[in-house]
Parts: sequence; C-alpha cells; structure tokens
Amino acid sequence: MSDLFEEEPAQGFADDEPARDAPLADRLRPRALEEVIGQSHITGPEGAIGRMVAAGRLSSLILWGPPGTGKTSIARLLAAAVGMRYEAVSAVFSGVADLKKAFAAAETARKAGQKTLLFVDEIHRFNRAQQDSFLPFVESGAVTLVGATTENPSFELNAALLSRAQVLILHRLDAEALGQLLDRAEELEGPLPLTPEAKDALVASADGDGRFLLNQAETLYAANIPAPLELAGLGQFLQRRVAVYDKDREGHYNLISALHKAVRGSDPQAALYYMARMLVAGEEPLFVARRLIRMAVEDIGMADPQALTQCVAAKDAYQFLGSPEGELALVQACIYIATAPKSNAAYMAQKAAWKAARDTGSLMPPMNIVNAPTKLMKDAGYGAGYSYDHDAEDGFSGDNYWPQDMDPQTFYAPVERGFEREVKKRLDYWEKLRGERRG
Repeated sequence: MSDLFEEEPAQGFADDEPARDAPLADRLRPRALEEVIGQSHITGPEGAIGRMVAAGRLSSLILWGPPGTGKTSIARLLAAAVGMRYEAVSAVFSGVADLKKAFAAAETARKAGQKTLLFVDEIHRFNRAQQDSFLPFVESGAVTLVGATTENPSFELNAALLSRAQVLILHRLDAEALGQLLDRAEELEGPLPLTPEAKDALVASADGDGRFLLNQAETLYAANIPAPLELAGLGQFLQRRVAVYDKDREGHYNLISALHKAVRGSDPQAALYYMARMLVAGEEPLFVARRLIRMAVEDIGMADPQALTQCVAAKDAYQFLGSPEGELALVQACIYIATAPKSNAAYMAQKAAWKAARDTGSLMPPMNIVNAPTKLMKDAGYGAGYSYDHDAEDGFSGDNYWPQDMDPQTFYAPVERGFEREVKKRLDYWEKLRGERRG
C-alpha cells in the first residue's frame, strides 16, 4: 500500500511499520520506490533516481516540487534502497545545534562503515550561513544530502550548495495519480461514502496534493456517514469549496484548458464564460488565479509585461477581499490577458536556453567578464580587458559574452506585436552596433 505525499520528517528507515492509529497518509506511504505514484520520470528505470539505485550509488539531491507530491517519502525509500542510514531534520524546527548533532552522528556512523542519507525538509528555510555548514560534510562524504523544497532552488539555495547537488523536479499529481491514491485508501479502509461525481470532485479539489486528498478522505471515514454524499453534501460536510461540474463531465481539467485556450485565442467573451463555469461550480478561485498567472507568462510575456503584474495583483486582491468581492479582480485579470497582444517568445526562449544549458555543461564564461575579488585571480587574468558599457559610445561596448567554446545563440526572438515590437527594434539596433564594432 502506498501513496505519494509528504509527512513530518522522522528518524528511521522506510520499512518501519506505521502505528495502527497513524494518519491514513502515513499508513499508505510507499514501501518501495516502485510503489511511488506520479513521479516515474525520476523514480522509473530511466529516471535519475532509478539509475542511481540500479548502480547502488547515490549523489546529493534537491527534490523540488509542490506540497504533497512525495519528497519525504522518496527520501526515506532512497535510504532503504541503497542501504544507507537515514536521518532527517526540518529547517522549520531545527537550528545550528540540531545540525551539529546530525553531522556528529553521521561522522560516527561513517567511522563504523555506515553511510548516512541526511534528509532536510524545507531546506530553503535555512539561511545562507546554515546552508554553508552542509558543504564540508557533503564534500567529505560524511553525509549524502537530500533536501526538499517547494521553492525555486535557483533563488533560495546558495550556488555552492547547488553545485554539489542534482536538482530533481517533482510533478504535481494529476487526476489519474490522485485517483490511484483513493483506490488504495479504499482497499485499506473500504469504500468512501461518496457518489462517483462527488469522488471526482474531491480529487479535483486536491489540486495535485496527495497528502491533502488523503487527509480529506480520512475525515470522511472518521465521520461514519450512513449514505454516500452527493456533490452539495460533500461541500457542506468539508466546509470548503468543492467543484460541482455538470453531467457532461466537463470538469476541472477540461474547463481550465478551455479557459487557457480562449485567453490564448484573444476571445475575452469565451474566456469569461469558462471562468464563470468554474467559479459558479465551486472551483477554488486561487487555482484559477494561479492558472491566469501562468497564461500571462506563457502566452503574453514581453508583448505586454503588465499582464503578469495584473494577474499577480488580482491574486493578491482576491486573497485580501475573499469571495465573492475578490472574484471581480480575477475577472479583470482575465479580460486584461485575453485582450493583450500575444507572444510565446519568452516561453520558447526558456525551453531553448534550458536545453543549451543541459547540452553545454559547465563552460567557463570569458575571462574578461568574470569578477576578480582577489589578487590571485587578478594575476591569473580574471576580469582583464573588460569593457564597461557605460563608458562606451551609446552605452554599448559590443563585447562577446559567450563561452569561448560556444557560438552565440539566439534563444529569445521577439514578435512584431505589442511591446515586443519595441524590444525587437532595440535588439536589431544593438546587433547592428555589435557588427560594426567587431568589424
């Protein structure tokens, strides 16, 4: 029996039996990596974790993903799969004294021939100095660090730590994966007291969070409900919004897809219709807000940079006002992005740049644009010959900023729409100057 969810870190190994009175999510946690749901891209035979386990060698990892997707469970299972001692700390509750204790225990274990997997939950909550404290123990092999975070590691973890750990991205659980979790809960506890429509709505309301879904299921089991709840009864019982979609089964994912495509197609009338369908049905407004923000960066981007600002402001306004007043802010954001000029140039640039970064590895930037904070680095040529653009004519030096072994690339290609038309003029002008000064 298993699921993919998070839990409070605790010392022990993945094969420890949970107590009979433990929460349902704990009793259904995966007992092996093969039982993990929704993350086969990293845990499967061709995934990074699958390959490490097959080789019997584990490197330090950062598991980045939304809540309730299995970061803690995967860390426990990894320790068991490669025969390592498992120790866990939480950055929410731990300080320097707890870290020193964990490192000391790992050093003792290493002397006894036992390697330690140190799991750090919410690792982004440690400050820079605390993050630095991991480095000597990771480098010496005293611990193999597995950190879990819901925040972007690029912004929340320091570069030295990131350089010593591989970042693996966990996906939000889709409807199929969440359905499998409920199936396993029902194998253990019996049928949920829900009609099929209500069960689908419960899955949709979890919004990819497996732990939340199982906690809601446990609440239903504990209530000893005599007859299956209909959609309206489920919402009343849980005292939260539960999406109630029509009999045509055009539910959560179909309607958000339709809303996204109507926005992309610059049809504000259809976009408002699908948004209304979702909100009237009881969809969580913050889910809609989150998707509007995604539309703003994927389909509009630099064609109208204010689109992102409008959508984030709408999310903040909804959180401040609540329903129903705050839903008007979402309506305004929807109209704004549906009527904005469209461009996916930033989205395509991200995909191309990420691919190039993976393909080229760790090429050194040109020496002239690398800082030289020490005399040794200055003597070695770091920063030599750098042209300060503000001192150049037109504030533009035309220097080459690409690694020596890499030809200049074009990732971002603005379109002739909206503000990107102006951006394109700037890029064309700078490229003309660059050619003249290199010529």
